[in-house]
Amino acid sequence: VLTTFTVIADMAENVAADRVEVASLTRPGAEIHGYEPTPDDLVRGQDADLILENGLGLEAWFQQFTDRVDAPTAVLSEGIDTIPVSSGGYEGEPNPHAWMSPDNALVYVDNIRDALTALDPEGEATYTEAAEAYKEEISEVGSYLETELSGVPESSRALVTCEGAFSYLARDAGLTERYLWPVNAEREGTPQQIAAVSEFVRDNDVPTVFCESTVNDSAQRSVIRETGAAMGGTLYVDSLSEADGPVPTYLDLLRHDAEAIVAGLTDRGETP
Repeated sequence: VLTTFTVIADMAENVAADRVEVASLTRPGAEIHGYEPTPDDLVRGQDADLILENGLGLEAWFQQFTDRVDAPTAVLSEGIDTIPVSSGGYEGEPNPHAWMSPDNALVYVDNIRDALTALDPEGEATYTEAAEAYKEEISEVGSYLETELSGVPESSRALVTCEGAFSYLARDAGLTERYLWPVNAEREGTPQQIAAVSEFVRDNDVPTVFCESTVNDSAQRSVIRETGAAMGGTLYVDSLSEADGPVPTYLDLLRHDAEAIVAGLTDRGETP
């Protein structure tokens, strides 16, 4: 089974329970939006029995890839209650980062279970059992986030990031989302974007702002200089780290981001 990026590869491995070999097209640390498939990727696609994609426009390159391979595909965001992008020339399009919500992740896991079962019906009981155990672990992260943020003042319940990748997580946690740019694009961190976010941070006494691991944080540093807010710990979205890094699994990614957000918004200081 071949996946488009490392996050859903790890999710699939947890459900596959050693019955299926899972691999990711992109490597740890890669930026998924603008990825360009290589000739080797096409060879791997031809050898795959199934390809798992996120959908929602995340993999803008995916159609040209699947046009040249024969493997069936499954869209893991199928059934998600999507949130439209509200600015930056992408208005009305669904925000593609649905896996960043612990609630949505349960839908992803069910879709992976169903896709693997269709591929390997004899493994249905194994996939179902693994999926249920995995969903319990994911739900624990969502509960932690909700509980720990319950004491944050309403006016400061805001998640300010570089990219608008946290709409679904913010919805889960009851946070107002603000960002410099909606999705990775050529024009990131413009003076207008910096000014608008800085005004929001000042008006709402937001104590901490954040940036993601795969983008340049210089624009957010400008917001810090303008407002006096702190820079929180690095957030991870589109990619896992190497095995010896801070987020080698999807659960590690969710927990790391949840802990960084809680630390930043409850005045516990910057996380590593």
